[in-house]
Amino acid sequence: MRRADSATLLPSVAGVFTAEQCLQTARSIADMQEPSGAIPWFPGGHTDPWDHIESAMALTAAGLFEQSRAAFEWSRRSQRPDGSWPMRLRGSVVENSDADSNFCAYLAVGVWHHYLVTGSRDFLMSMWPAVRSAIDFVLGMQAPGGEISWARGVGGVASEALLTGCSSIHQSLRYAVLLAETIGDRQPDWEVALYQLGHALRCHPEAFAPKPEYSMDWYYPILGGAVRGAAAHRRIRARWDDFVVGGLGIRCVDHRPWVTGAETCELVLTLDAIGQHARATELFASMQHLRDPAGAYWTGLVYTDGKRWPVELSSWTGAAAILAADALSRATLGSGIFRAAALPTSQRGADECAEHCYASGSPV
Repeated sequence: MRRADSATLLPSVAGVFTAEQCLQTARSIADMQEPSGAIPWFPGGHTDPWDHIESAMALTAAGLFEQSRAAFEWSRRSQRPDGSWPMRLRGSVVENSDADSNFCAYLAVGVWHHYLVTGSRDFLMSMWPAVRSAIDFVLGMQAPGGEISWARGVGGVASEALLTGCSSIHQSLRYAVLLAETIGDRQPDWEVALYQLGHALRCHPEAFAPKPEYSMDWYYPILGGAVRGAAAHRRIRARWDDFVVGGLGIRCVDHRPWVTGAETCELVLTLDAIGQHARATELFASMQHLRDPAGAYWTGLVYTDGKRWPVELSSWTGAAAILAADALSRATLGSGIFRAAALPTSQRGADECAEHCYASGSPV
């Protein structure tokens, strides 16, 4: 690792991903950033609020603070009065005006991460109103059982809650609560909502639309902090062979010969969060075939015919690679953002809850 500037170290993984490669990947993301600060999926592509924040986090981890703050400023400026963002924009054109609850909540993770890395309280204060408004909007979609509907549109709140989305919201709520405490504006209703959501994720799988073919539904309850301990290790073992393709990464969908870089890096983050560091490092090395010589990353590979699909160098795949490298190398003060997603004061109770659900037959 070497220092990018006075505030951060550049992530690197020995023999796999150098500090110079990290900066090269970060610059490839910055090159995709639009003058407004928005970071689309790829040049000319659309922007969604979640992947935009993930890319901003990668820029933060790589020390490109000016570009990162421009991205957060875009989020602050483009937020709607109700606290939401359109699900999909292309430039200034709204292509889907519906609001995704997970997309909206993720701002809290990005803001907390930037604060951990930079220590800037001014940044925290400037972004706090947007975070507060976004979380209040999201919690307006929470059901009595704790699960949160995946979207709200002109027709009202969607009837389904998604396991992956709610697992990510669990992490967002965790850091929204910490933000509130740090600011001195505690939000006790958020704390209750967080515990209710965690319980639903651990013990009530019937509350979520079943999508077991997707790898994200496998690892996200762990990555988002709701499931840890023995239950997390058991969950990883249960479907490892369904998704992991040796030497290439992981499948996005269990029945398709398609490995994807972002999901592979998210599993790296998941494994690192539960202490499987060697396994995580090996998996991170396995996805480097998706790296373009110029530093960006291809989205995926159909390994039966050796074709990259889709044929795009995506900002969020590069971002996931940087965040995975940071977690593995412990380079920045934000490198533990996924390890610390679980609630330390309640983890024993969470583990007991998970063990009880496992014993009763619920697939934690």
